[in-house]
Amino acid sequence: MLTAIIPKLPMRDKNATKAFYIDQLGFTEIGDYGDYLLLKKDNIEIHFFEFKSLNPEDNYGQVYIRTHAIASLYQSLLDKKVSIHPNAPLQNKPWGQKEFALLDPDNNLLTFGESL
Repeated sequence: MLTAIIPKLPMRDKNATKAFYIDQLGFTEIGDYGDYLLLKKDNIEIHFFEFKSLNPEDNYGQVYIRTHAIASLYQSLLDKKVSIHPNAPLQNKPWGQKEFALLDPDNNLLTFGESL
């Protein structure tokens, strides 16, 4: 039986990844194994693997994160001056989701969605 899915995303600089996810998005570190980092917030985990030669312009890493109270999450990120993707502010989508998205320091796209 399947119980969870944990995305694995590339990172060039572990300190930059930690600063973004922990300081700006509110994740906590649950494991640091040199070139492999584990972060968690609420009921989700994201793992990161070191990829020093990654060109962010060539990175297509993407994660869709379901959430509740998306409007308050969105506002809390704006209050912290987290950059929202210019093409993805909070909006209702035709597929029945309210969504917004942002990019991490390595150009991994994080889309947050709540059912309408």
